[in-house]
Amino acid sequence: MDGVLLDSEPFWRQAEREIFASVGIMLTEEDCAETMGIRIDEVVAYRFSQRPGSYPPIEEMNERIVSRVTQLVQQYGKPLPGVFKALDFLQSQKVPIALASSSSSALISATLSALKLEPYFPVWHSAENEPYGKPNPAVYLSIAAKLGSDPCQCLAIEDSLNGVIAAKAARMACVAVPESCVASLPQFCLADAKLNSLEELPNVWESLNASQK
Repeated sequence: MDGVLLDSEPFWRQAEREIFASVGIMLTEEDCAETMGIRIDEVVAYRFSQRPGSYPPIEEMNERIVSRVTQLVQQYGKPLPGVFKALDFLQSQKVPIALASSSSSALISATLSALKLEPYFPVWHSAENEPYGKPNPAVYLSIAAKLGSDPCQCLAIEDSLNGVIAAKAARMACVAVPESCVASLPQFCLADAKLNSLEELPNVWESLNASQK
């Protein structure tokens, strides 16, 4: 969802920097980019471990960050280029569509509503319900089970390296649509294809299908 359906990574970075600063942890843009795609409770635990001290409970920090991101999504969120084109194309191919996200259920619901994407995603799953978030593949294995699909016959679309690792660990094909600031990372070679935007998805569809057969 984040970074694929909408450009919410700047919202996450803003929220993380604001909320962590309120407890004395100053983060840079680079710090926030380091944890892209990782579940927020794991991000909080990681930051607290880096700078031992007396902090609010992790759950409270989670809620504050997610609440701020939700505000920003509802106020400024808009679909990324190619989102509706890609979703309409997948529907025309009779492909079941689902959403697997590291974000909380509350934020998923708020985002789909704000972007008017609810009709496209009758099935979705949050990694908050898993023992571990991405890069662990659990959220992808769970969403495949909800779809009644073999993970090997699924295609994941990801913006982060942690997400790509999770998808490949689940034995799924994966298309990466990374932010320009990280697109040159060589590790994205793990993905089966790398796109500049979802506008390009129909162009690589046949080759992706062929590689899965």
